[in-house]
This record gives sequence, C-alpha cells and structure tokens, in this order.
Amino acid sequence: MDGHSTRFPGHRLAPAIVALIVALVTAFPSPTEAQAQTSYPAMAPIEQYRMARAAEIAMARSAAPESISRDAEILVLGQHGFETAAKGTNGFVCLVERGWSAGVDDPVFWNPKIRGPICLNAAAARSNLPNTIKKTEWVLAGLTRAQIAEKLKAALDSKELTAPEPGSMCYMMSKDGYLSDTAGHWHPHLMFFVAGTDEKAWGANLAGSPMLATTDPTEHVTVFMVPVGNWSDGTPGPSM
Repeated sequence: MDGHSTRFPGHRLAPAIVALIVALVTAFPSPTEAQAQTSYPAMAPIEQYRMARAAEIAMARSAAPESISRDAEILVLGQHGFETAAKGTNGFVCLVERGWSAGVDDPVFWNPKIRGPICLNAAAARSNLPNTIKKTEWVLAGLTRAQIAEKLKAALDSKELTAPEPGSMCYMMSKDGYLSDTAGHWHPHLMFFVAGTDEKAWGANLAGSPMLATTDPTEHVTVFMVPVGNWSDGTPGPSM
C-alpha cells in the first residue's frame, strides 16, 4: 500500500484517545510544562500539520520501545490521508496523530501543533485506527468540522463503526510528542481500549491507583491509561 492511503475496517475509538489525554493533562500537568490553553476555531493552513517524511517516521517509531517499533508498520501523513512508509512484520502500527484524532468538539481538533506519536497493537489497528484514517481523509478533502461530525454520526447510526476488539491497546511513550498546549508531551503511558465498562471495576481514578480512565457514553467506549516510568528510549519520564 506504499504511496496510497491506508484503509482499515471502520471503528469508533480514536476520539476518546485525545479527549482522555486532554482531560488528564489538564488535571495532572507536569509542573514544567503547564501552559495556557489556546482556542483553535478553524483549520490552519495544511502545511502547518505536515512534517518532513524522515522526521515523521522517526517520531512515529518513538511511540514505543525500539524492540516493538523497529518491526512495526509506519504510517505518515500524505496528500490525501495516511500512507504506509514502511511495512511491518509484528502487527503493530505506529503513526503521528494530529489534533483531528480528537472528538469533533474538542478544543485541540484544529491545533496545528498537536503531534501524538502512537503505536497500536494488531487488535487496536483493526478496531481503533480506521476512525483516524477516515477523519484524516475527510480533513484533507476540505470537509468542515460540522460535515465530519455528520459523517461520523451516520457511520455510528449505520453500525459501520464498531466497538474495540478485546486486547486493544497502544504505546504512547515518545518524549518528542506534543499532546496539548496544557502539558506538552505529558508522561509516557500505555492505553487500553474496552467497550464501555465500569472504570472502578478496574480500580481506575481511585486514590493511589496508577490507572486513569474516561468513558465516552455516546460511543460506549472506556479508555484506560497507565503512566510508566521511562520514555521509549529508556530515559526517565517526569515524576507524577
């Protein structure tokens, strides 16, 4: 699929990923990274969202430890959507998400600074990644936020978008990413995607628990996040 937009079966998880990060970095910002949140009401010139190809490949690989990302498929942002820059052999897919991976109403949606290196396992690549793929195609085709919201609603209503597969997870351990104006690259972490469930049954969001979570009641998806100690290159992350 090199040189062509990569396509996967439909799903409905991606908006929850960035939405959770935005909520959590606002609640738990790193002391050296806290900044004022800026509003981005409209799309910036498309070139502000692009990266040099080699730099984007390197950033995508930085989402996970080298033992994982070296054999992963790598996607980069092309003219019409994400394209395969390197084929993988281990089932993982790494890419750099932009702000529009968030919910349509999320304040980071049009933020041209957002760079979210993420490396999804095979289950998440099948049941999580397609939403990002489709939204990216719609953005690059010039659709407005309202039009994208309409398309997403239609896909949900038609059951084209599905719940996460069991075992869906991803690595977000890059110290080079930029997840929000509130907290920059925040903390290295892992994320797990589950069909809407009781967060407390996992011990999430409780005092002293390392597990953080949020549930999107509209999409019936719960996203769990576990901060880890080191960045993907093995250097220590910031203290929680």
